[in-house]
Amino acid sequence: MTQLPNPSQQQQLSCLKIPHTDPEIHSAIIHRLLFYLSQAEEKQQVIIVCIGTDRSTGDCLGPLVGTALARYKSPWFHLFGTLEEPVHAVNLQETLSSIYALYDNPFVIGIDACLGQSASVGCIQVASGPLKPGAGVHKELPPVGDIHLTGIVNVGGFMEYFVLQNTRLSLVVRLSEIIASSLHSAIQEWKTRATLVAKLD
Repeated sequence: MTQLPNPSQQQQLSCLKIPHTDPEIHSAIIHRLLFYLSQAEEKQQVIIVCIGTDRSTGDCLGPLVGTALARYKSPWFHLFGTLEEPVHAVNLQETLSSIYALYDNPFVIGIDACLGQSASVGCIQVASGPLKPGAGVHKELPPVGDIHLTGIVNVGGFMEYFVLQNTRLSLVVRLSEIIASSLHSAIQEWKTRATLVAKLD
């Protein structure tokens, strides 16, 4: 569970924040992801780390995204964190250590739920830099990702554990579907473009 920082003006410019009800949400997320992916090296392995637990309605966004992405059986990224094998506070450090031992200079994309202001609930954010899992519930965990996506699932600032347990599952599922399909489409388009360019060379 990530906590939303108070963004500086520069961070606001580099962060896409869009309501899940926006009819252009898929194209907006894909466009922003392509911008970030274009900064990765062609040979970098893409690793997606979906953080959260299936034991909390509000904190199951990451595992839901991971499970949805796993259905694509994509050769273009490696996936950590599903409903069956979640990545959470207990095993996050071990998972990250394994990733950096297995892959040389990977491009890591972090996925997590977060709490925010009332007006932001239901928004999806795409931003550069790592997310800070656990901050929303006052846990010290290692940062994750070269870039990250978060879904704002409920209001933060008071009794966070209780709020997470009383989050609408329908909203979390909807956010997870949007994130998974947009992320898959963006990576697919990025890899297809890279392949075409390589053939032209």
